[in-house]
Parts: sequence; structure tokens; C-alpha cells
Amino acid sequence: MRAIETSAAVRRGDLSARAATEQALARIAERDPALGAFRVVRHQRALAEADEVDARPDRATLPLAGVPIAVKDNVAVAGEAMLNGSRGSSQLPQPADHEVVRRLRAAGAVVVGLTNVPELCMFGTTDSSGGITRNPWNTNYSPGGSSGGSAAAVASGMVAVAHGNDGMGSIRIPAACTGLVGIRPGFGMVPAELGSGSWFGMAENGPLATTVADCALLLSVMADRPGLAVLDIDGQPRLRIGVSVNAPLPGLRVERQLRSAAGETAELLAAAGHQVIRAKLRYPSKAGPAAMARWFAGAELDARLLADRSQVDKRIARHALLGRAVLALGGPRPGGQRSMQQAAERYFERVDVLLTPTLAQFPPAATAWSRRGWAANVASNVRYAPFAAPWNLAGWPAMAVPAGVAANGLPLSVQLVGRPGSEATLLALAAHLERLLPWRRLAPGY
Repeated sequence: MRAIETSAAVRRGDLSARAATEQALARIAERDPALGAFRVVRHQRALAEADEVDARPDRATLPLAGVPIAVKDNVAVAGEAMLNGSRGSSQLPQPADHEVVRRLRAAGAVVVGLTNVPELCMFGTTDSSGGITRNPWNTNYSPGGSSGGSAAAVASGMVAVAHGNDGMGSIRIPAACTGLVGIRPGFGMVPAELGSGSWFGMAENGPLATTVADCALLLSVMADRPGLAVLDIDGQPRLRIGVSVNAPLPGLRVERQLRSAAGETAELLAAAGHQVIRAKLRYPSKAGPAAMARWFAGAELDARLLADRSQVDKRIARHALLGRAVLALGGPRPGGQRSMQQAAERYFERVDVLLTPTLAQFPPAATAWSRRGWAANVASNVRYAPFAAPWNLAGWPAMAVPAGVAANGLPLSVQLVGRPGSEATLLALAAHLERLLPWRRLAPGY
């Protein structure tokens, strides 16, 4: 059942929040052993929270009344330890909810569990000392990262929606790997407060869902902007949609089926009346190093928050070492970020929305990447998922939208990017795509 259906049923009194939570917990018990999406399942606490929702006098007004939700294990959930994928984290329970979690609970959502992440959420595959998280579409593949646990939970139908966050693609990448909708809102739309400085402002909280309507509903609560939940597809003006399939970094190959999915999606939109402009986006040469510098320095700053940083894996230690060098040299500097913002502004003089592939290659194998070397991890991440990070650097909103199924049985995805403040436009366009080319909501077998 979609989140909007669950919440409507609970508001009417046709379904109790407790029953919805019991159903979600049963699905988790059945499905999670094969996937490893959850670090913690909050059985008794979730049921107690559901009972509180059922007893609330304002239940009939709650936008997420009784909706079971998974929360990524790098934000505070009161009463639970926040491990962030690291053995070096404190095991003490968090004293209060992160603001985004507070908003979700205030809206009636029930937190059924905390989802697995790679250590310090640094990489685009989800495994840690706690084990390997697997893709529901094919368990030989990773669900991506760092919100891979959240994506696996939603794509397998354990929950209809989940919280994620995105510092270099960590919502859009797992959404693409698992056939979901995921939006990384623009800078300041949703409270961030992730780690130490949110990777210099690149990281934002956002939703993962199976439908655009659920994605919009969850974002509206996270942003405290109810109007975002209203998808006016028919009233949306026809848009100028730029299509660019070249990789952001020179020399990177974009897999043919992933590139073709972007072209075919553009043709659908053109047939629906939108103006499609095929124009290569020229990513500035400074953008890649600027994003990498923030990635490295963010690792160092977040490692300083650990109770015992000596426990981090070797790849994180190397990442943080490079971050110390960046910080010692006075970085990260603003020049690369400004160059990306200026390139985006020039491109958007002609278009309203940019359409790209979400991934350049299919997901990596589900294996113990945390035991591999630093260079192998970085190379894998850069090769398969280069399209997301430029928009984190720019601070612009971007989302992943399903675009069919590849010959190998894995989902295809496209990325939609808009100007600052255009989240409603992106959601409405994604909803239009969902109408034109409906996608399967769950992975095969679920």
C-alpha cells in the first residue's frame, strides 16, 4: 500500500496505525534476512509509537498518519544509537530526534527501523562491519549508496517510503539502482545538519519512494511545505527540456542502455508537448576536483565526531587523510563551486529542466567493498555514478525517476535537474513521466 493510501485509511479510521505497523514489521521479518536493509528494527517501540498515533486527537489531520517509515542511520532518532556505519561510533542512545525525524513523527509517521549505510556514508555501495546490503532486483548487485539500506527497504516493499540523504548522489544513486523515485532538494529546502557541516553544504535530506506522489508527500513534510504534495500535472506549462548524456568527467563511458533511456524519455516528453533541446552540458574542469575536495574534507570532519576514530576501515582512514591535506591547504575553496553554478546558469538560459542519465554504468556487485582498497572504491564510484555530484556542488535540486528495465533485468533511470526552488516543477514533470510510462513499483518477486 502506498503511503498516501495508508495515511488516508488511518485518517478515516479504516485502518489503525498499529495494524499498518504490524504489517510492515511482518514484511521486514520475512524479507530483510535476504537483503540486509535494516541495522535496527524497532519492534516494540514502533508499536508503541503507532498506538500513540491512534490515540492522537488530531489523527484525522495528519499527512503521514500511521505510515511506517525507515530512517537512514546517520540522523538522530531519540532512544537509538546513531552508528553511521562505523564501529567507532558511540553506542549511546540519541537524546532527541533530528529535526527531519521530528517533522516526520509530528506528521504521524512511525519509525519502524534504521537502515544500513556504508561507513560515514562515504561511498556508493552499502556495506560495513554490519554486513552487505543487497539489491532486491538482483541480490548479486549493490542497491547503491549511501542510502542503500533505505532503497532496499522500499524497493522490496518492506516500507512504502524511507528517509535518505544525498551528499554526492546518495539518494539518486540508490533510487536508480533499485527502480525508485528519489529527490535531492536544493540547498536549504529541508533541514540538513548532517555530520560536521553537511559536507560543506553539499548534503541534504530527502525521500525515497515507489511513486512520485509518495515522494512529494514525504518531501512536503520534511520541508514543512504542504503545497509540495500537490502535483498539478495537467496545469503544468510545457517545459523546455535540455538533454545531455555526456559524462561530467572526460573519458568516462556511459553504458548504451542507460544513455538510450535518457533519449527515449526525452522522446516521450516531446510527444507529450514539451520542447526538447539536445544540447551538451559542458561541465567545468574545476567542478570535479572541487566536489572531491569537499568529499575528502567531509570525511575528516565527520571522523572527528567518532568516539574512537581508530576503528575506521582503511578506506575511510585514507579518505580522511586526504581531507586533512585539503583542510591544511586552506580548502575547500569556492572557485570550483562557482564555476559549476555559472555553467549551470548558462545552460539554463535556454532550458527549464535538464535531463541526463542517473548512472553511467549498472550497479557494482554486492560484495565487501569496505574490505577493498581506497582506490578501488573511489574508481568504482566515479565510473558508475558521476552524474549526481555536480548538482550537490551547485546546490541545485535533482531527482531520479525510473525509465524502464534493461535487458539484464535491472532498472533504468533518468535524472531531472532544475533551478533553485524548482522542486515542485521537477515533481510535476516526474509525475507526468509516471503517467506516460508507468513503472513497476516493487522489484520482481515482491
